[in-house]
Amino acid sequence: MSKLKNKVAVVTGASKGIGASIAKHFAAEGAKVVVNYASSKEGADRVVKEITENGGIAIAVQADVSNEADVTRLFEETKKAFGTLDILVNNAVFQSYLPIEQATVTAFHQHFNVNVLGPVLTIQASLKLFGDKGGNIINISSGASKYPLPSASLYSATKAAVDAITISLSKELGAKNIRINSILPGATDTEGAASAGVTAGSEYEKMFVANTPLGRRGQPADIAKAVVFLASDDSAWITGEQISVSGGMYGF
Repeated sequence: MSKLKNKVAVVTGASKGIGASIAKHFAAEGAKVVVNYASSKEGADRVVKEITENGGIAIAVQADVSNEADVTRLFEETKKAFGTLDILVNNAVFQSYLPIEQATVTAFHQHFNVNVLGPVLTIQASLKLFGDKGGNIINISSGASKYPLPSASLYSATKAAVDAITISLSKELGAKNIRINSILPGATDTEGAASAGVTAGSEYEKMFVANTPLGRRGQPADIAKAVVFLASDDSAWITGEQISVSGGMYGF
C-alpha cells in the first residue's frame, strides 16, 4: 500500500497510544515519519524500531510542543532528516479528570499549554516547511469538544478550542493549498485514558460503552485509519471539518 508514498509526516505525542498507531499506519502507507515524544524516549524508540523492522522510515525527536524552542528544534530536525514536510498530526495531549473545585491554575495551564498552544506552535512551524506545494494538518480533537464531559471542563474546553482553530485556519490557509481537519475520537482504549482513570471495568468505561452504539471502546487503530484517509489524496476535497470517529457515541 502506498497512499502516502514519499510523504513526510510529523506526528506529535507518538510514543504510545493513538499517536504511535498513526505513526505506524503512516509508515505502512509509505510515509517517512517523525515520531515526536515529550518524555518517553523508550516508547518512541520502540515505535521507530517497529517501523524500520517492517521496512519503513522513521526517526524519533524529543520536543515538548508547549515549548517554542523545542518546537523549533523539532522542525529543524525534520528538515535536516527529510528536507521537507507534507503532513502534520497534532496528537500530543494533556488530559485529566477533576471536578471544577480542583481546577487549579497549574491544571489550567497544563491543559491549555499542551492542547492549544502546542498545535498553534507546531502549525506555525509547519508552514515554513510546507512551502509552495501546500500541506495537510490533522488535529486530534475529541468528542468532548461537542459533548463536554463531567469532571473534564478544562480538557473539553481545550478540544473545543482546537476545533475552532481548525475551522478558522481552513479559511485562512486554503488559498495556500493547505488542508486542515479535526478528528474527534470517542472513548478510546489508550495508556493516556487509563492514567486519567478510564480503566477496564471502571465506572467511566461503563458510562462510555453504554453511550456508544457499537458497544465498545475504540482502539488506536480505529483512529489511525481515519487519519490516514485525511492525510491522503482520498480526502483532497475535505478541509475545515470535524470528523467523529467514535462508534456513534452521543452526548450525555
